[in-house]
Amino acid sequence: MSDSCCGTTAIEIEPFTTSQQTAPGQTGALPVVVIGAGPVGLAAAAHLAERGIDFLLLEAGDQVAASVAQWGHVRVFSPWKYNIDAAARRLLEADGWTAPDGEWLPTGAELIDDYLAPLAKLFNDRVLLGVKVTAISRLGYDRVRTAGREEVPFLIRLESGEELQARAIVDASGTYTSPNVLGASGLPAHGEHEVFVDHALPDVLGADRDRYEGKHTLVVGAGHSAATTLLALAELPDTPITWAIRGGSASRTYGGGDADALPARGALGTRLRAHVESGRIQLLTGFFAHRVNATDQGVEVVSRDPSGHEQSVTVDRIVSATGYRPDHSIAAELRLDLDPVLGSTRALAPLIDPNQHSCGTVPAHGVDELAHPEPGYYAVGVKSYGRAPTFLMATGYEQVRSVIAALAGDWEAARDVQLDLPETGVCSSNLADAQEQRVGLATGISGGLLSTPLPLATVGATASAESGGGCCG
Repeated sequence: MSDSCCGTTAIEIEPFTTSQQTAPGQTGALPVVVIGAGPVGLAAAAHLAERGIDFLLLEAGDQVAASVAQWGHVRVFSPWKYNIDAAARRLLEADGWTAPDGEWLPTGAELIDDYLAPLAKLFNDRVLLGVKVTAISRLGYDRVRTAGREEVPFLIRLESGEELQARAIVDASGTYTSPNVLGASGLPAHGEHEVFVDHALPDVLGADRDRYEGKHTLVVGAGHSAATTLLALAELPDTPITWAIRGGSASRTYGGGDADALPARGALGTRLRAHVESGRIQLLTGFFAHRVNATDQGVEVVSRDPSGHEQSVTVDRIVSATGYRPDHSIAAELRLDLDPVLGSTRALAPLIDPNQHSCGTVPAHGVDELAHPEPGYYAVGVKSYGRAPTFLMATGYEQVRSVIAALAGDWEAARDVQLDLPETGVCSSNLADAQEQRVGLATGISGGLLSTPLPLATVGATASAESGGGCCG
């Protein structure tokens, strides 16, 4: 391979030709295909490169970490020391790279510019951009056929119509392109697709400012994405804000308080609570979005609760920060063992259940918990967590270290899984003062409750334009 630009030296791996065919039982001559060039996909590539295993890294976007670039203005939820994979660090430092300050909270853009893009350059033509995978199967085998199945390669069909073969698949395609719906009960609200609904983390204080300033915005959701957007909106003058959740309390959006392993975690809850108490942000609870209508006055959101009671609110804009779900459709012809609740593997589900775990209390796990009945296929990273919102990059890095060790036949290393995180996690939100305090902040996905209850606004049968509602809190 030739050297890449900017003085970066490409990793030397024996070439693989995409048109190469393989005889039955000879899949070892084929590359491992990694789907998704985000942080976890690139970490998988780093471990493959270190072990001298041929690979291809397929990215649907026009740049590495294309999904991260969509929220490049937001600070990630952990400091640099948790965001750099060990194998990636070794490869980069061997090339003269200097790691950023380990205590700094980078933005998504900084994560790309200072880490992921330089890492991708090391892999040169092993990273293919603008290549979207539409389906994965076994060569000559549908999901039903068994005899000889493990001896044939994976068949990967691309949006272009091209097909590739692989000895194994590491699916790090993420969930960013499959957000949860606005409507309650896991179904889209009637009319949801006919009106414009912004998805999580718009650049409220930057590129998207003109779309929000002076407009009444409804933010739906109770996680870190909702909190980040709410705090950004609060900085805009003359901009009414409504925060809507399905539950009866906003307590889970607040962190571990004084007992948190990260001292500034409580700052998120404190600021959000202050805005609610002052009336800057109106908090609505018990709102189940059922129907969305475009009107002359704005967008009307109609709630229908489980008892059948309806109420409505009208706003100018809606930000749906209701989380994400995995899309397993590309693997429909593979044999997957998915948990019926989360959509993760059945073995991983009890370890990541958000009813039991925060991001920092999820135990270390690896190849055994990620394995499916389809040998050689592994969904890793945030996709591996299904609908659980407790994923951290550091967790994904340990996943791929374990999986790649297994693919290399090093089962001792594969099963020696370890993860060292603060007990209450290293989640964060986009708070400007986080950088001054040099600590990570919690998202409110987990942790203790505030000692003082929040004042709650109720929604009348016909609410004014100063009200809003939501679901899926």
